[in-house]
Amino acid sequence: MSERDETNMQEGAAASGANSVDETAPSAERAEEKNISFADLGLDEKILRALTEAGYESPSSIQAECIPALLKGRDVLGIAQTGTGKTAAFALPILQRIDLNQKTAQALVLTPTRELAIQVAEAFALYARRLPGFHVLPIYGGQSYGIQLKQLARGAQVIVGTPGRVMDHLERERLSLADLRVLVLDEADEMLRMGFIDDVQWILEHTPAERQTALFSATMPDAIRRVAQNYLLNPEEVKIRTATQTVAATRQSYWQISGLHKLDALTRILEAESELDAAIVFVRTKLATEELAQKLEARGYSAAALNGDMNQQARERAVEQLKSGKLDIVIATDVAARGIDVPRISHVINYDIPYDAEAYVHRIGRTGRAGRTGAAILFVSPREMRMLRTIERATRQPIERLVLPSHQEVTDRRIALFKEKVSKTLAGEDLDFFDALIGEMTAEQEVAPERLAAALAFLAQQERPLRLEEQAFGKQPRFEQSGERGNRSRGERPERGERPRRERPPRPEFAGEVNEDDRGNAVVMARYRIEVGRAHGVTPRDIVGAIANEGNLPSRLIGRIDLFEEYSLVDLPNDLSQDILQTLRSAWVRRRQLNLAREDGGAPQRREGFPPRSHAPREGREGRSPSNTFGAPRPYRPSPPGERSFRRREPR
Repeated sequence: MSERDETNMQEGAAASGANSVDETAPSAERAEEKNISFADLGLDEKILRALTEAGYESPSSIQAECIPALLKGRDVLGIAQTGTGKTAAFALPILQRIDLNQKTAQALVLTPTRELAIQVAEAFALYARRLPGFHVLPIYGGQSYGIQLKQLARGAQVIVGTPGRVMDHLERERLSLADLRVLVLDEADEMLRMGFIDDVQWILEHTPAERQTALFSATMPDAIRRVAQNYLLNPEEVKIRTATQTVAATRQSYWQISGLHKLDALTRILEAESELDAAIVFVRTKLATEELAQKLEARGYSAAALNGDMNQQARERAVEQLKSGKLDIVIATDVAARGIDVPRISHVINYDIPYDAEAYVHRIGRTGRAGRTGAAILFVSPREMRMLRTIERATRQPIERLVLPSHQEVTDRRIALFKEKVSKTLAGEDLDFFDALIGEMTAEQEVAPERLAAALAFLAQQERPLRLEEQAFGKQPRFEQSGERGNRSRGERPERGERPRRERPPRPEFAGEVNEDDRGNAVVMARYRIEVGRAHGVTPRDIVGAIANEGNLPSRLIGRIDLFEEYSLVDLPNDLSQDILQTLRSAWVRRRQLNLAREDGGAPQRREGFPPRSHAPREGREGRSPSNTFGAPRPYRPSPPGERSFRRREPR
């Protein structure tokens, strides 16, 4: 143990009390009460100009407390919820203290996800727009190694990355931290939940002992507290508790629904909510924002996507259009929606349920602001009901079940809006030209004016028909019918001989299951082997986190996981690209490379006294040649007796 670690162990407990700053009011209110400006914090003039150009007026509480401490060289332990301004709290001091003439890595920021890494890198670039010679480099799984190697060779003062990819570059000696001055752990509790905390500690042990360290976390579980005690030296502890009055001002409800009916349910809600002014619809992936926005636009709504792949100008344009009323619906991810404050947002719709209660509170905080009331609607599948109860406990408010509007209610709503629009036109527009045109057309067609008006109304409503048919929303989910099995009584059950016989569909020849992609399409799964197992302390959550993060795969495309002592088997899409395969081969879990490869045979059929599977090279195994490594998917076989099988769990 180093001298620094021993000092941390002795002083960690004292630091958490003696140097603690506890804020209980919202960030903006605390900053206004203290009348603190960014200039009062000792920031450089060039950085202040960039902040002014970006629209920043006054620092939030965590910025006001952390920036001076970091500028003095102190270690900082920040406890604050998402959306309190943590990025600027550590980015601005880093920008002021780095040497722009030196092209080596002087600051390293670790984030749990690629989306957050990109967002943090963009924030650095925004704040450093007046600093010539500054370079920031995001490195994360799923991106080409070649691109990252070229950028590393050019040099960057700030590296922002996910733990797995940073560790990979360090292992291969492609990234040097010899000149590192500052290390930041952003959203440390998320890294713990995703199984990256061991990788984080490995990285910490491979950084200079005299570095400055800042750790930010929304919560402080024991594992994170131990990291702070071991690796932070007498830290300044800043606690920011975000007020949750917005939850009390928001009407919350949920609708239990299956994935195939979400779009129909969303359409009904948007149609029937009479008090809807503007809405944010939250989804989990960037791809989902684009697809859902396109589908809503096709149904006649003014909708736009908001995600981390958009540049800052496009994001700002979408938010301005939402404020001005040119846009009514924004489909966003959690990261992209941070900081949005638009008073006319009346509804927040959680199209995809968030992974934790804190994210839910942050989402619905986009509505019910400035004394106004708002509405939050949550879509929940049957398997997500436990998360719903967790959210209720966290917010200390019951979430009522929503009764979905019927197709007749939606039809009535459309007719009412159509009549209102016609009435306003009659009252406020000059219609003389059109009166003459209608008179001419009635004479030519030899029809009554009413009949001609009916034809014009038909044409006007074609994009959004006034008379809505039942099939326009698809079939109702089974649990929506009256009674678990409908209205059929036992006496009405037909005789076995009366039932029409159905042909059994052919069994697909593939390993594992058929999953669905983001578009609801069936995806054939195949079996893959990774060289990490129970003996290495791995859990299914570790595997899901690594594959989802490094391979850029949605968790729904990660199927069954079987853990063995020295290796594991996992179901992944049969048609993985070579780029993704290569990325996952070199990915790391629990300090071991996955070495992912196609599993042609089934899981080992272990019998009593049967030795474990050989770990000889694949070429030397009897009955298997290298050419078969990526052959056709194998037929499904059950897990071996005595081995533990896990169904994948959504990463939190």
